[in-house]
Amino acid sequence: MTSKKTTYSLLPKRLAKIDFLGLLECDPFGNFLLLKRFFIFIIGWFTYYRYTAVNKIEITGTEHLLTLPDHGVLFLANHQTYFADVIAFYHIFCATKWGYKDTISPPFYLFSPKARCYYVAASETMKEGGLLPKLFSTGGAITVDRSWRANGENVKRELDNSGQDKIGLGLQHGWVVSFPQGTTKPFAPIRKGTAHLIKAHSPIVVPVVINGFRRAFDKKGLRFKKRNTRLTVQFKAPMQLAPDASIDELVARITEAIEQVPPADLGTA
Repeated sequence: MTSKKTTYSLLPKRLAKIDFLGLLECDPFGNFLLLKRFFIFIIGWFTYYRYTAVNKIEITGTEHLLTLPDHGVLFLANHQTYFADVIAFYHIFCATKWGYKDTISPPFYLFSPKARCYYVAASETMKEGGLLPKLFSTGGAITVDRSWRANGENVKRELDNSGQDKIGLGLQHGWVVSFPQGTTKPFAPIRKGTAHLIKAHSPIVVPVVINGFRRAFDKKGLRFKKRNTRLTVQFKAPMQLAPDASIDELVARITEAIEQVPPADLGTA
């Protein structure tokens, strides 16, 4: 991953410097960062109570985030709901931007949120459910076509290389959250596309383990299922990955790092 941060603007390159307030700055996909900050501000205030009042979130390991560069970082996490996980990540990233450690209280960080963050989502998921998923897309969704599943059925098709390229653009611009299992089912296998992405772009890889979201929210993460649930988000230290590691080795390392080794294999691991 290049050490130089990429900046995009709606102005021609020679005029971009006059926009010192960043009012016309956009992301690699043409979305206004100003609009994205406003969206995060609104969604943040509407969802803050879900993690602090209705349920209790416990965050650990954000000291690993404080020294990260503002781009070229790939967060890999297990997945439990479509949107509640992602929204929690955004709260934490914005809080960390302002020096909060292992907490999202109080939510003053929402007045100037972190806009250079993205999450990988299945195109099919973002097309379902009407207006709300479309709004969430403006918050930084990088949509990809899953090569193994479509319309609720198992399929087998070519890897979405355009999706990989879009994730690469997101990494050049900021932080990207990906759920390498590609499903909310626990202990599902890690998809090899994540390993290919790491080989191609060499990002800093931060494993994350979450828990409690599946109990607290419905599958989409929009409705409450059980209140007063303990939600946990654990950020681990960036992974040390050998440049010559094979795809299978990377998959095994990621599986262990996000604690998704199937129980039957625990005794032999």
